Amino acid sequence: MLLRAWNGVGAAVRHVGRGFREPGPERDGLVLGAKSVGAATAAWVLARNLLPAAVTTFAPFTVLVVLQATVYRSVRECARYLMAMAAGAVLAAALAAWAGIHWWVFGFLVVLGLIVGRFRPLGGQGAQVAVVGLFAFSAGAGRLDYIGHLTASVAIGALCGLGAHFLLAPARHTRRHQNAVAAVYREITVDTRALAEASATGGGDADTVGRLRAGWRRLASECDRLHGAVDAETENSRLNPRRTVDPRREAMPRAREALTIAQRAMDHLQSITRTLDYALADGHVEAVSPEFRSEYAALLNRAADVLEEIGRAEPTDSRRLEENFTRADDHLRSLQPFQRPSAAPAAPTLQGTLLTDAARLMADIRSHLHDIAVVRV
Repeated sequence: MLLRAWNGVGAAVRHVGRGFREPGPERDGLVLGAKSVGAATAAWVLARNLLPAAVTTFAPFTVLVVLQATVYRSVRECARYLMAMAAGAVLAAALAAWAGIHWWVFGFLVVLGLIVGRFRPLGGQGAQVAVVGLFAFSAGAGRLDYIGHLTASVAIGALCGLGAHFLLAPARHTRRHQNAVAAVYREITVDTRALAEASATGGGDADTVGRLRAGWRRLASECDRLHGAVDAETENSRLNPRRTVDPRREAMPRAREALTIAQRAMDHLQSITRTLDYALADGHVEAVSPEFRSEYAALLNRAADVLEEIGRAEPTDSRRLEENFTRADDHLRSLQPFQRPSAAPAAPTLQGTLLTDAARLMADIRSHLHDIAVVRV
């Protein structure tokens, strides 16, 4: 147990160290924590000097509810919390005025608070309907003066929380995410060329093919992670007063679409790699003609050119991209005759499978390009 605790302390120290050394999620977390402490303290001081002690705690509590990782999420949660607070206060005041302060009224208030809290627009703040209602009923006896002070305390907390975000807005990471997507594309391009080289050799390269199968799985996981990061940065751009290095609104949507293209391409590349791996294990790859292997390798290299053009950090050259697609189509047409029966029974089946996957690869990439007029990641 002591070792586990020591490891936890060490991890926390390293986390803080990374936050001080370089920008990234660790620093974002440290800044958010500092803003939370400062805003909560300011809210408590204001509420303590302006309002009765019975409602002081609601001010810093509201700060902790409101301050989220992004400005957009903070505004959304603030609106939800204010709606929940208003609903709870109204229920408490109405029931106290209607039936007085009794145990059965208290129980009825809890039931109503839980029911109203399930109202979808309240989201994760639905539970606050019952919580605020209980405070207003139990501590304030449903009196309007207490509810007014409670509302003022919540308003102080909301203003302090949102004010901290607008004074020190969350950092923008558009360029960093763009570079991360570009790095994935560079690795996909290198691996696609390695796959082309492996498919061109007479006996194949079992070690390379096996390595590529593991590499595609790792890259697919990295794309899933980046999808989440890009979505988070897209949310971070909403209502954020801080300008980004690249002010264009389409930067993150294009990065997300580029990730989708990469994932779809890897699905087909994984299938090609798997087919080659099985063919190498069964010895069927030896039945494939050298002409097919050479032309197929050229097709894969052309696919790598297409992916490389899409994944450039600078704006994509649409003319060069279309030229690469045209050359890939030429290679596909030249490979069609190899699907006819030959002396080796395994050859047409293997060649047809490889050709089908390659054709789907190119078609899938092209079909997703219509969503981004000029892809820039």
